[in-house]
Amino acid sequence: MATTDRQAAALALAHALSAAERGLAVIPLSRTKLPALRSPHRDGPAPATPCHGECGRLGHGVHDASTDPARIRELFAAAPRATGYGIACGLPPHHLIGIDLDTKTGTDAFAALRELARRHLFTIPATVIVLTPSGGRHLWLSGPPDVVVPNSAGRLAPGIDVRGAGGYLVGPGSRTDHGPYTTAPGTARLAPAPCPPALLRLLLPPPRAHRPTPPSVGGRGQGLVQFVLAAHEGQRNTRLFWAACRAYEDGIGPALVDPLVGAALSTGLSEREARATVASAARVTGHQP
Repeated sequence: MATTDRQAAALALAHALSAAERGLAVIPLSRTKLPALRSPHRDGPAPATPCHGECGRLGHGVHDASTDPARIRELFAAAPRATGYGIACGLPPHHLIGIDLDTKTGTDAFAALRELARRHLFTIPATVIVLTPSGGRHLWLSGPPDVVVPNSAGRLAPGIDVRGAGGYLVGPGSRTDHGPYTTAPGTARLAPAPCPPALLRLLLPPPRAHRPTPPSVGGRGQGLVQFVLAAHEGQRNTRLFWAACRAYEDGIGPALVDPLVGAALSTGLSEREARATVASAARVTGHQP
C-alpha cells in the first residue's frame, strides 16, 4: 500500500504541475478531498483576524494555491500523503467557476441545468468537463475578472453546487477514497468557456432590501441604483456588475451609467474601478461601453 500511495502522490504532483502550466493555481488534497496540509494555527490560540497565509507558513487551504512550480513542489513535499490536487476558483487568468452536477441526491442535475438554460435562454458551452467517481460532472467556466461569484449548494437547483471565489475543484488525475477524477473525452484540451451572461446573473446574489434612492434617479433604474447602494464591502463590484447587466438588458444602460457609478462611489469604490465594472457589464451583454 505504501508504494501505491507514493505512486498516487507522484501522479498527483505531476497532474498539479500540468494544471499550473495552464494558469490554474493548485493545492495538494488528501484522499478525502480536503486540503492535505493542516492549519499551522490548529494547536495554538486562533489569530485575532483570520489568517490567509500572512504568517508565512503552509496550511491555509485554498489560500496556499499557486501556479509557481517551485511553490507547488514545496506544498507537495510538505504533504507526502497527498493523492490529489485542488484547483482554486476565482483567480486570474481564468477566474474559474465550477458547476458541480451531483448524483447523490437522486436527481438529474444535468437535466436541471438544461432546464435552467431553456428557461433563461442561454446555451451550455463546450468546455472542460471532469467526471467524478460518483458519476457526477464538474463543468469549468471562466468569469469576468471584476465579478466575485460566491460558493453555493443547491441554490440554482437540487444537485447543482457552485464553486466560486474561495472554493476549489478536485483536479482531474486526483485519486480519492471513492476512485479517480478524470476528464471527459474530448474536453481535456479545451479552455474553460466564458460563463453565459444569463447563467452568470443566476450565480450572483439576488437583490435584497435597499436604501432610499436619490430623487434624481427615476423610473426603472431606481431599484438597480438601490441595489448598488445596499452593497457592503466584499460585494460592491458584484452588485454593481449585476445591476449594470440588468440595466443594459432593459435598454437603459447608457442613461444609468452615471447614477450607478455615483451609487458605487458612495459605497467606497473608486470611480475608475466602478466605470471599469460597468464597462465590463456592457461588453458581457453585447453593448458598447
